[in-house]
Amino acid sequence: MGYVESLLADGEVIVLRTRQHWLSVFINGILGWLFGAGGLVLLVFGLWIRGNGEGLSGTFGNVTSIGSGIIILVGAALVAWRIISWRNQDYMVTNRRVLKVEGVLNKRTGDSGLEKINDAVLDQSVVGRLFKYGDLDILTAAEQAIDVFKMLDKPTAFKRTILDQKHLLDEELAFHPTPPLRPSAPVQPGAGPAPAPSATVPASAPTDPAAVTQTLNQLADLRDRGAITPEEYETKKAELLKRL
Repeated sequence: MGYVESLLADGEVIVLRTRQHWLSVFINGILGWLFGAGGLVLLVFGLWIRGNGEGLSGTFGNVTSIGSGIIILVGAALVAWRIISWRNQDYMVTNRRVLKVEGVLNKRTGDSGLEKINDAVLDQSVVGRLFKYGDLDILTAAEQAIDVFKMLDKPTAFKRTILDQKHLLDEELAFHPTPPLRPSAPVQPGAGPAPAPSATVPASAPTDPAAVTQTLNQLADLRDRGAITPEEYETKKAELLKRL
């Protein structure tokens, strides 16, 4: 099991997985690219001096060539580290939350529960629309940004997936009052696994025939998508019909 998979709760699945756009390697690793370009210029200059001079000029050319080689190696190391860091990024939407995992040796993980997300604000420049990247701010109900994804690859698909999964989770939580990821009380040692939430219809379930029909259709949709089991569907269906 990989590091990312170890972060998932029971029943949690990854719906979309991405990272920053590949252009971020060039933009965020600009220092390494400048070192590499400067080292190449210095190397050419050193070789020219060494080929056209003798004595002190030749010695200076040798020193310049060695120094340029070191600068090129430093630049290459910086670029390589940036590429490795980019490869170790994991920006994910699951059926329960939005996850951000970064870091090569030391991992930094942040997550935002879908039930807490109110909106996702996308900011794309003309260049961003052309190359399909942008900045995405995840907002709470208080309109506060709880997470920011810079230069996100294919941000429109990422945002759409967040909103779709939030809608599905809201429908599921309407029939599962207990949050699926965080139990309300810790399980005592030796007490065994916590009991699963009962599949009951809320007390405010509709009694109007048209409303009952609509609710049954929603239940059938949840059953077909695997959000509830067929047994739960039949139980809830029977409870709804008793209210008529």
